Amino acid sequence: MRPYIPKTTFAFCHSLLSSRFRPSAACPAAPLLPVQALLTTAGLSPHHPDLSLVALNSLLRILSRGASSPAHPLLALRLLLLMLSPSSPLPSPDHLSFPFALSAAAAAAPAAPPPGPQLHALLLKNALFPSDHYVTTALLQLHASRPDDARRVFDELPRREAIHYDLLIGAYARAGMAAEGLALFRAMFVDGVAPDAVVLTTAIAACAQSGALECGEWAHRYVETNSPGLLADAFVGSALVSMYAKCGCLQEAVRVFEGMPERNEYVWGTMVGAFAVHGMAGEAVACLERMAGEDGVRPDGVAVLGALSACAHAGKVEDGLSLLREMRRRYGVVPGHEHYSCTVDMLCRVGRLEEAVELIGRMPMAPLASVWGSLLAGCRMYGNVELAEVAASELEKLGAGADQGVHVQLSNIYLDANRKDDARRVRKLIGSRGIKKVPAYSAVEVDGELRSFVADDQAHPQRFEIWDVLGLLAEQMGPSPEEEEGTTLVTLL
Repeated sequence: MRPYIPKTTFAFCHSLLSSRFRPSAACPAAPLLPVQALLTTAGLSPHHPDLSLVALNSLLRILSRGASSPAHPLLALRLLLLMLSPSSPLPSPDHLSFPFALSAAAAAAPAAPPPGPQLHALLLKNALFPSDHYVTTALLQLHASRPDDARRVFDELPRREAIHYDLLIGAYARAGMAAEGLALFRAMFVDGVAPDAVVLTTAIAACAQSGALECGEWAHRYVETNSPGLLADAFVGSALVSMYAKCGCLQEAVRVFEGMPERNEYVWGTMVGAFAVHGMAGEAVACLERMAGEDGVRPDGVAVLGALSACAHAGKVEDGLSLLREMRRRYGVVPGHEHYSCTVDMLCRVGRLEEAVELIGRMPMAPLASVWGSLLAGCRMYGNVELAEVAASELEKLGAGADQGVHVQLSNIYLDANRKDDARRVRKLIGSRGIKKVPAYSAVEVDGELRSFVADDQAHPQRFEIWDVLGLLAEQMGPSPEEEEGTTLVTLL
């Protein structure tokens, strides 16, 4: 019995999976072939010698990725069921089979009941959790979209490794719970686990997301003291550049960037984005030219997008339009949807709404919600009701109408135009559809602790102290004597 699938058979099987289960336009709802029929069609009958356990695990790995077709993860789970069945001639799964099955469960479309809890129970029954490293890692990845569940899995681990901390910190950050992620990062050192480059990158990115400059600086000092070689790592260095820029320390971001011995297109793109955050269009565009001269790196689409964003923030419209026109010739980068979307936003910021609509009409691809959202925001800023209705209608077609923000913006545009009946109609629509929107919040780091608050916050435990400070600031920012005198004269006249 051969312990693996020959390359030719493996390639054929992968090719078959990629083509056979991709939904076709002629029959998008065609039923999936059973897994056993799939194996037989591929020339891998249940009694074929190539169906060793290693071979099936390889097949599970291919199916679990879901890259070729959304149906593949479900096929992986059905294959696992066949392997578990006592009546099946297939070999039983081992500890390497389940991580692929957990990856398939994470990639599969939502189902009822979800396969994750069933797999979790199966792992407990077979004593694979929490004893097996690969299984526990895959289980954390499965629960990454639900940080509370991932935390319960994490807390049950008798021995925690750097990758486990990385997965949970990342899960918190993606869920908008960066403060919890940073608390876990600090606890990592208490537990005696040394962070690697991956954990440091994730934690520094969480600092950037939450504005926790003090924690980010501490992580930077830790790297300089304990692992100075990691400062040359593209991901760690880029995370530091991004963190300092987003926390308002652009000079420190430039210092980290200039100190890196090797800078690839990813690092350069991060530096361009740092200049963009601060509206320094000239420096961002100059980076596109510096890349080739200093490091022999050609700008990619991300770097060009950062330069366009810098032009938008700085109001350098002509420079941005020129960059969009010439990016293919100068840098070999074909403009994508994100480049057009950024340019539309740039035009809308300065009130050139008609030009923005013309650019939307010339886009070589269908405009998505980001384009129409920029136009709607521009219409609110400059009071263009007609174009606002067009943008809201297009957003509705794209399914973005489920976001309360679209309707609230349209309602406010109607109110600004004194069209109260239309505004009332839109507000009623929000209530009738039960549309919800998570309120935006601001966050600030105070004494190493992250504090968040929302607009007109009536529940913040320190709201009275905040209001007192705001009152003092309002007094300090009062009109100057010259302004007061001018106001008095105007009043008398």
